[in-house]
Amino acid sequence: MSEADADDPDLSVLDRAVINAFQGGFPVVERPFEPAAAALRERGVGVSADELLGRVRELDEAGTLSRFGALVNAEEIGGTATLVAIHAPEDRFDEVAETVNSHREVAHNYEREHPHLNMWFVVSVADEDRVEAVLGEIERETGQETYNLPKQREFRVEAKFLVDGPIPDGDVDLSDLGPDVTPTESKTLTPAERDLVVEIQGGLPITETPYADVADAIGRDTGWVVETIKRFEKEGKVRRVGVVPNHYALGYTENGMTVWNVPDEVVDEVGPAVASLPFVTHCYRRPRHEGVWPYNFFAMTHGRSEAESERRIEQVRETMSEYWDVGDDDWDSLFSTGILKKTGIRLDERAAANTE
Repeated sequence: MSEADADDPDLSVLDRAVINAFQGGFPVVERPFEPAAAALRERGVGVSADELLGRVRELDEAGTLSRFGALVNAEEIGGTATLVAIHAPEDRFDEVAETVNSHREVAHNYEREHPHLNMWFVVSVADEDRVEAVLGEIERETGQETYNLPKQREFRVEAKFLVDGPIPDGDVDLSDLGPDVTPTESKTLTPAERDLVVEIQGGLPITETPYADVADAIGRDTGWVVETIKRFEKEGKVRRVGVVPNHYALGYTENGMTVWNVPDEVVDEVGPAVASLPFVTHCYRRPRHEGVWPYNFFAMTHGRSEAESERRIEQVRETMSEYWDVGDDDWDSLFSTGILKKTGIRLDERAAANTE
């Protein structure tokens, strides 16, 4: 029995096929479950469109999936988000967490293992200038300095969590189906596009005709919804369409944020190399803070056990070592020890502020 077999929840063969196959590349056509089921049958998984629909719905209701639908790229919709670290003294930890979490601009907040910077949160705003104001408020209210770590370059954002079973490489891609669309140069949204973003940000209806249901909800034609989501994929406003697993439910409980002090002259080579590792879900360049935070490169890994996480982090280190001499003081791994807040990015506000 493999480690994945030991740690995965009780999933059927079809469940595993759905999770592996459709974390991206789900068809954007009026009745998407029909070609999706056909793709599974071609891979040896016998299932009808109705059976596939029912299974996705049951996985969603059971919490095995976080949702089904389009993963909207908030950066391309409008506004900005940034990662922030702060020190929360042990005797005031709960107080600092409550203060940070009270700010509606704080979307996520995690406790992480670090001797000083033990609280990490994301600030999401419609107006980029608002970041500095929010951090100033938090500093005044907590008496603690904040360390802003905005993304300077993105190398990868593709959180795929695969399980043992059919289609182990998760390589089904049906995103070529649907209408031909032409990307636009527009950086702003129309009112109709804003309504679409707000409607789909939490997921699509799990029905035979999810795009038609979205169209009914916002008073648009089904064809327009399909074409716009397809265009959003090409423009980068939608990263992918598919199932979004609850990685905790799949046994991926070890969440390690590895940080590295990469020489500036090799960052642009190191980034794509680390991003190519299949278990790295997020990979960015971020600024250092002299005297406090020496690291300029972040790579997020997930594992189903401490041993698996350690092996994956060692693979990142080995990849790094192909480009520079990595010392013991040149990196660290900050594991998540507590979820303090997780409300998601407020796309409605960011989309509204970026609407023509």
